Amino acid sequence: MTHPPASRNYSEQQAGTLQAGDHLLLPDGNRSAEIQRVDVETDDFGTPAMVLATLTGGGVLRIAAGSTVRITAAEPVSAPSDPAALPGNAPSDVTPDDGEEPAPSAPAVVVPPLPASPPAASGPSEEDLALIPSPEGTPESVVEAVAEAHPGAVGVLLLSERLAKGINTKSGSCLKDLSDLAHELFIILKDAENALAVADLLNVLPFDGNPGRWASVEASLALSSYICRQLGQDERAALYEKFLRTPDAMETDPFKARINAKVRQRSLNEPNLYDKEIFRSIDNSNPDAERDWRLLRLEALLFLRAHGGSETIGALELDRRIGNELESVRA
Repeated sequence: MTHPPASRNYSEQQAGTLQAGDHLLLPDGNRSAEIQRVDVETDDFGTPAMVLATLTGGGVLRIAAGSTVRITAAEPVSAPSDPAALPGNAPSDVTPDDGEEPAPSAPAVVVPPLPASPPAASGPSEEDLALIPSPEGTPESVVEAVAEAHPGAVGVLLLSERLAKGINTKSGSCLKDLSDLAHELFIILKDAENALAVADLLNVLPFDGNPGRWASVEASLALSSYICRQLGQDERAALYEKFLRTPDAMETDPFKARINAKVRQRSLNEPNLYDKEIFRSIDNSNPDAERDWRLLRLEALLFLRAHGGSETIGALELDRRIGNELESVRA
């Protein structure tokens, strides 16, 4: 939806891109006001629904997130200090002067949103794939070779037996088993070579818009990045980190991309590292539970490291913490 035209010069932009300091053309089309603050309300599904623009002169404009608004470079006219003076906020008992016909109000037009569709699959390019060694044989044969290399490892045996029945990359449980196998090989058995061989069965898969399946690929990419950094294969590690960010670059809507970036940065700055759960397991003398929680913490730290750290935890500190967790889990 688009607001009424105005006589002065203006530029149009989406409501979700408004920032403090913008001079917003008011709904009457004749005045503008400087925006002091912009807040965003989401619907029950977490999708941005309403933009709240607090004006410098007082009052708040409520704008649908998908609206097109007009920004003017002209000198702003101070917004009324009484919010009721804003169009749409006038009291219902106000009547026009005698002999003056009330102006007809524009009919409300509701445009239904387009049905949501998953993003198109985005996979690695041929140039990218050249940096990743091709598997020797079928995915099932890769898993079989790993199992033969560690005949006494119960964790590897259980996972390989399930995967030997057939690897289906459309199955979330199958992808989870592959990711778990790669982590078992590196974290517990210190077998970086075979861990990368298994992880690469996942690492080359495109993002298909399914967050459940992608979680396993994401964990595999984070693990592979760390292993390659430890082996001095920085170019290959950077490639895995690039793949890991694939979903971040697929949003074409500028407003949604900006909101997603804020949410993503917040999750990186405030990660769940399971401190309470680990301390509770220690207090209860439950080493098995402690180990399980530390594995989850390790996975979270690897994910942060693949992003180069965050605003609260730097890369060097992450390397130290990952090393500590590996020692704890392997002990």
